[in-house]
Amino acid sequence: MVISAIRGGIGFLTRVPIGHDKKAWDAFRQTPVAFTVIGYPLGTIVALPFVFLSIVPVSTLIGVYLLILIGVTGITHIDGIADIGDAAVVHDTDDEHSRRRSVLHDSQVGVGGALAVTVTVVSLALGVLGATRTTPQVTFILVLTAEVGAKSAMALLVCTGDAAHDGLGAALIDESTPLSLFPVMLALTPLLLGIPYLGAGSTAAVVLTPLIVALVIKQWADNALGGISGDVLGAVNEVSRAAAIHAGVVVWML
Repeated sequence: MVISAIRGGIGFLTRVPIGHDKKAWDAFRQTPVAFTVIGYPLGTIVALPFVFLSIVPVSTLIGVYLLILIGVTGITHIDGIADIGDAAVVHDTDDEHSRRRSVLHDSQVGVGGALAVTVTVVSLALGVLGATRTTPQVTFILVLTAEVGAKSAMALLVCTGDAAHDGLGAALIDESTPLSLFPVMLALTPLLLGIPYLGAGSTAAVVLTPLIVALVIKQWADNALGGISGDVLGAVNEVSRAAAIHAGVVVWML
């Protein structure tokens, strides 16, 4: 069951061509902790460029990091940011929930979506730039931990949210309950191994910030969309990753 869930999660969260069968997908939907588990190898892969921080220019490493991140995970979650950005600027309608949900399905990207994507990607790059002012080890662990935190933020919404409508969000949310969060929290405990490098405060900041971001976006989504959708999950992944790196760097430098 767990192996199938991880396979399904890899198929859902990355472009790796496995886990696209129904058995793996169903197992993943029933196992939210798979989000967090997959964050570890995924975070390790995207953080690898920073092993060479002492010998390769920072600008090059950040570019390679972004290329690997997009190459491995695709643009599905970034598309969620674009859709949420467009939905966020909808106002002055008789039924804002329905209007905003219709915008989520619109293939055209508006000003709100373009701005949301730009701000998120630039914020991520700037956060990583700040991380490179530390050490190769600290940068590597910060980036890895932020990826695990971002995936756990998605799991938090899956376990505690209500679906805005039938669709991808509902397919995940309907299979989980708040009790499903317990394994997710347990799966975060290996991140404590980073404390000797990051310190307790920075580690806590990187781990907790994505969860706080998820709760803030959940509150907005409940009010603006009537619940959680697949686009909201994708947006949480992208925003919480960037926020986690910034939080970790700020606390580490205090």
